[in-house]
Amino acid sequence: MKISYNWLKKYINTSLSPEEMDKILTDTGLEVESVEKIEAVKGGLEGVFVAEVLTCEKHPDADKLKVTTVTIGGEPLQVVCGAPNVAVGQKVILATVGCTLYPKPDEPLKMKVSKIRGVDSFGMLCAEDELGLGESHAGILVLDPETPIGTPAAKLFDLEDDYQIEIGLTPNRADAMGHIGVARDLIAYLNFHQKANLSLMMPSVDAFKVDSTVLKIDVSVENTELCPRYLGITFKGVKIKPSPAWLQKSLRAVGLSPINNVVDVTNYVMRELGTPLHAFDVRSLNGKIVVKTANKGDKFETLDNVSRELSEENLMITNGNENLCIAGVFGGASSGIKDDTTEVFLESAYFNPVSVRKTAKFHGLNTDASFRFERGVDPQLTEYALKRAALLIKEVAGGEIAMEIAEVYPTPFENKIVAFSYERCNRLIGATISVEDTNAILASLDIKVISSAEGIAQLEIPTYRVDVTREADVVEEVLRIYGFNNVPLPEKLNTSIGVFPKPNVEKIQTVLSEMLVGKGYIETLNNSLTSSTYVEKLGGETLKSERNVPMLNPLSQELDVMRQSLLFNALEVVEHNQNRQNADLKFFEFGKVYHKYESGYAENKRLLIAISGKKERESWNSTNDAVSFYTIKGLVNAVFARLGLSSMITEAALKNSILKEGVQLSVLKKKVGEIGWISPAMKKHFGIKSDVFVADLDWDAIVECLQYVKVKYTELPKTFAVRRDFSLLLNNSTSFSEIESVARACDKKILKEIGLFDVYEGKNLEEGKKSYAVSFIFQDSEQTLKDNQIDAIMEKIRVELEGKLSATLRT
Repeated sequence: MKISYNWLKKYINTSLSPEEMDKILTDTGLEVESVEKIEAVKGGLEGVFVAEVLTCEKHPDADKLKVTTVTIGGEPLQVVCGAPNVAVGQKVILATVGCTLYPKPDEPLKMKVSKIRGVDSFGMLCAEDELGLGESHAGILVLDPETPIGTPAAKLFDLEDDYQIEIGLTPNRADAMGHIGVARDLIAYLNFHQKANLSLMMPSVDAFKVDSTVLKIDVSVENTELCPRYLGITFKGVKIKPSPAWLQKSLRAVGLSPINNVVDVTNYVMRELGTPLHAFDVRSLNGKIVVKTANKGDKFETLDNVSRELSEENLMITNGNENLCIAGVFGGASSGIKDDTTEVFLESAYFNPVSVRKTAKFHGLNTDASFRFERGVDPQLTEYALKRAALLIKEVAGGEIAMEIAEVYPTPFENKIVAFSYERCNRLIGATISVEDTNAILASLDIKVISSAEGIAQLEIPTYRVDVTREADVVEEVLRIYGFNNVPLPEKLNTSIGVFPKPNVEKIQTVLSEMLVGKGYIETLNNSLTSSTYVEKLGGETLKSERNVPMLNPLSQELDVMRQSLLFNALEVVEHNQNRQNADLKFFEFGKVYHKYESGYAENKRLLIAISGKKERESWNSTNDAVSFYTIKGLVNAVFARLGLSSMITEAALKNSILKEGVQLSVLKKKVGEIGWISPAMKKHFGIKSDVFVADLDWDAIVECLQYVKVKYTELPKTFAVRRDFSLLLNNSTSFSEIESVARACDKKILKEIGLFDVYEGKNLEEGKKSYAVSFIFQDSEQTLKDNQIDAIMEKIRVELEGKLSATLRT
């Protein structure tokens, strides 16, 4: 939020510099992000002075030019001038050689010695527009004869530079959404720390009066829950024109563009008080204002000339029949102030913050008004804001107030009462603040002490502090004015030895992340919110829409549910990178997924690994091979080996998965994940060109299985390993994992490894058959193995494979 330094000083009598304000505001919780100087005239008229014309003669070679000599207090300077009104004895403005003028902000004009029709000219006598002070170019600017020569033009015209202070306003500080709120914090700080005895200089509205009642508008509110307070008045005989210079300057200082005098007043008061206002052309009202919710499907054209479809939850300002404005969010194209408007209806209201936020997000709008209403404006300030704006409109647009204030306010807001303990306040802050100092801070923040007994005070909180509802909130208010930096550091720091659960999940996750990064994978972190359309279109039988966890107040339609799977986030990453010519991807994410069941909600932490594109970066000595299912399967095997679970992993055919094909992984019959690749429908939906291979692992289940891992230390074997091979003829449906499972059941002592080193499918084999070449590694760490030992185990394996998998040896 932008604040003007000069504007701010209208409400607080202080000589603080912008830098000093910056420090105080940051210390009190209004963090200043930047301070930018705003020059009244670009360049500041540096090098421009008051001069006196000493001589003025006709140019020898030009009828319309004159050769003058001028002085700014030193040696006379010769200047060629084309203005018809230049004359001897005048006090004028001289731009000296070397200075730069800005007749237009983006068109600098640098003064240099020039030769005009053969005559040297050392500067320029300036007209109003050349100085950037106006638009007149009828002649040079002629000053009062008493003006001292040599006076800098910036001083003569009282050009006051301003400073734009940008504050990173947190959502809870609704009270600081205008200059008045910021000034209030400054005053509280200065009064406590510097005993300044300052008070807030609120503009007076005592001059407000109703001039006539000839233009009455009936006001009614159908839904007072969404609009608890609504006020309005009319103006007759106003003249729409550009705002005066002071008003335009104030708005530009906070980054706003002037529009016209009436609209500019509403923006000025909003930036002054933090209370949004809206002005309507009376011709669009048909004699009445009705505040009600819209009909679902109604179309409404807003000020930006965009037609928007309304929801039945959108609160609208209407004339009973036609929608005029989205309440608290955006005005309508048909009801706004136009150049020929002479009758105006001015609205000041308090709208329900939740309703405004929902409406703004529904339409994808973020306006100055919605920014304030959705955080909570002061309901007690609406009448003051209306009167303040009314007086300003009469000042800059003329006309008269043509009706009594119309108000709908069925249930007045009351100040909150909070019980407050001085002793607990000191304990929470960590410093001893006297009761007198605490009360002084509270008083400077408009928090009244109603009563106090036995160290407990009953406090009355003003309505503009919507974020102060508990004792802890009051303590925070005391602390930020007292000063965070004034809380002493303790001489002794108490701590306790952390006891980590076994297994230490954080450490294991870190170890695994470092391993994956070391293998060239990038860790990603995606939003837990996602679009419900992913499950609807791509969830299949596995992910169901009824299991979505919906957002009550979604930020957008693309972020309306909690994710049921990490896969769709991963595919967004692939799509994003692929569209930016980065198609070779290897990345992983640890994250939670969320489901809704009849019994309640559930969340599950998972690890998703995804690869796409080429195996290696393009290089003269690298292959051009693409990643495959076996690339990611090899990585997953390495992950389980690092966790000590590789010997417990079993594989099975993929069932009930959103992946197209692959394998399901289990540890001791507990499913811990699946490996596969995405379906053509997913590739089409996300516009992905290459295959994406995915490992979706249940991290919670894996961590649970780590309890079965026992780390054992053994000596290096003293004997050699022995290898035997089988060439097996198998059914096409048989997997290597089944062969491995059968073989390991035959011996658990000396059979160390089982590997698949060749696969053959093709001619010379029966239909529906394939050939696997399988290796078996045997080793006894204590004694050399004999052939008869190994032969016995190999025969047992052959018999078991034949009986359970219909496998036969190839000869």
